[in-house]
Order: sequence, then C-alpha cells, then structure tokens
Amino acid sequence: MGNPKRGRKPKTPTTTTTTSPSSPSPSAASADSSIPSPTASRRGRGRPPKLPKLSEPSDISGDLIAGSPEHRPSRHHCNGDLRDGNNTVAASEPLPKWGRVVPSMDAVVKVFCVHTEPNFSLPWQRKRQYSSSSSGFVIGGRRVLTNAHSVEHHTQVKVKKRGSDTKYLATVLAIGTECDIAMLTVEEDEFWEGAVPVEFGDLPALQDAVSVVGYPIGGDTISVTSGVVSRMEILSYVHGSTELLGLQIDAAINSGNSGGPAFNDTGKCVGIAFQSLKHEDAENIGYVIPTPVIMHFITDYEKNGTYTGFPILGVEWQKMENPDLRTSIGMSPNQKGVRIRRIEPTAPASLVLEPSDVILSFDGVSVANDGTEIYW
Repeated sequence: MGNPKRGRKPKTPTTTTTTSPSSPSPSAASADSSIPSPTASRRGRGRPPKLPKLSEPSDISGDLIAGSPEHRPSRHHCNGDLRDGNNTVAASEPLPKWGRVVPSMDAVVKVFCVHTEPNFSLPWQRKRQYSSSSSGFVIGGRRVLTNAHSVEHHTQVKVKKRGSDTKYLATVLAIGTECDIAMLTVEEDEFWEGAVPVEFGDLPALQDAVSVVGYPIGGDTISVTSGVVSRMEILSYVHGSTELLGLQIDAAINSGNSGGPAFNDTGKCVGIAFQSLKHEDAENIGYVIPTPVIMHFITDYEKNGTYTGFPILGVEWQKMENPDLRTSIGMSPNQKGVRIRRIEPTAPASLVLEPSDVILSFDGVSVANDGTEIYW
C-alpha cells in the first residue's frame, strides 16, 4: 500500500557542447554549453540529436560549402572562385562574359512560289504547276533576297513576315542563275512597316560560329540551327552549274532553308543557305553563299538596273603537276602555274594569251600547279 509507483528513476540533466564542423562566417559559432539537452540521455530511441544549422547560402558571401558526402561533389562558380568539394581554386581571371548578339529574326520571311516549268517537247504549252516554300530576308531599299531556284519558272510569288498570317504579292526584280540568288520587292507599304533590313558582315574565317535562320520542313514557325565554318573554297553551284566561292558549314540545312540568312556572332549576315550534301557517308554538310558573291550580285543590279552575270576568263587550262611537262615547256624547278589549252575566240583574253602559254600568277597571287591559290 505504501509502495511507490514503478517507473524509471529520473536522471540528472546533463549539458552538451556542440560545435559546427565548418563555419563559413563568425555568425555560425558553437552552441552554448549551458543549454540542457534532454535528448542526450535517451537510449538511441527517436531522432538523433540535432546540430546547429549552418548559415544560408545568401549569407555566405562568396564561398560555397560542399554538399553531403553521399552525393557527388559539385563544381560551383562564385565571384571568380572555383570550388570542388572541400578544395578551393582561385581563378586567375574573372569568368568570361559571352557577347553573342541575337540576330534580327523579324527580317527573315517565308517565300511561297507557284512554279510552271516550260515543256520543251511541246513548246506551245507548259507543264503542270507545283508550289514550294522557302526562306528569304529583308535588305535595304525595300528589297528581299532569296535563292534563284526558289523562284525558278515562277508564276506567282508571295512572302509572309514572321508572326503574320498575311501573304503579300511579290515582284521578282532579278534572278542570278549562276550565283543562285534572286531579288524580290513588295509594293504594299504595310509589309515594310517595322521591317529592319539585315546588315552584311565580312567573310568569316574557319571555325567561326554561324546560325542559319529560315523556315525548313518540320514546322511552320521560324527555325534556327547553329554550327561553324568547316571549309572555304571554290564550290560547284548545282543550280547554275558554275564554280564560285562558297562556305561549308556543319549546321543543318534542310528543304525550306534555301534563301535563309546565315548570321555570325555579331548578328550580321555572312551568307545565304542554298544547298547541302545528301550522302550515306556524309553528315552535316551544308553550303552557304558568302558575302563577296552576294555583294557582287547586289552591286551589279544597282549599277546596271538588271543582273548581267559574273565575268569569266574564257580559257581552258591544264594542270602542271607532272615535272617532265614543266621541263618540256622550259619552266624552272621553282616555277609553278597552269598551261592554257584553249581560248574562247570571243573572249578578251584571246588578244593577249595563246595556247600553251603558262599562267604563273593572277592579280599578283601565285598559282599552284593544280590551279589553286591561297587567298584567305
């Protein structure tokens, strides 16, 4: 009757001292030793004792703490310092700020064309009509540039601006079959409201970044593909069956990209997308018409009121890679050049050159035995 109730004997409360493992600032100090901790007397039941919280990342002021050891240590950039886990490496210079300029997308338009090819077997009638869509872009003087094959044998051409559902009737001003460039214009003043013309840049160098903008297949809205300049040489233009300067890029150029501009990092146009190589052994090979060819086409139209074409030398030449051939003509071992085989009778070169002549240089630039020259 006088027995006390059964239960655990109360223990005298103890005090603990807890110190933060790594305090990033003086504010994260050790806990006060005078605060009692009743959880320290329990026999492992319940939750483990809580440690004082570290300061928030917003209070760290330039230093980051490594995460839990159960996770992979991460690399952080903060105020020029690179911290990997518990090791901190000070960067020698501040982080670079990329100054890439976004090109003007509103200058790129979609071109709709109805084609009617002639029937050479029955000249009094034409073949069946078919339609196509391609890309183009606005330049100065209320004009639009696109590819020549985009408006080849055109019956009707319309253009549509980005974000608009209105198609405006366009007029073809000039077509350059050799360089695969065409120039259009629109009479409606509404089309030119808010239109900012594209600025042309210089000829890019190898490995320069380019972005091709247009309206390819796969969707209705504008598309942007990026790459670099992979090659620069004299290319074969498929539409005109001519050879002119061209750029090879690794950005995707699909059907519908024809006539679209290729921008550099500064937002200036450095070319026009016009063809690509489709082969089972080739990937990401697209071709761009460079600015020297574009400016020649524009200057030719502005000077003559129409497109007159690209000049040619009017000769057929032969490689001089065979040393015996060079010796038979009387060339010294250090001389290089190409041999003239035939000259067009109506070419101006027929008044100066003759067959079997050797061209050693052109405009002060030496010509190699295979007919190539380095000019960039």
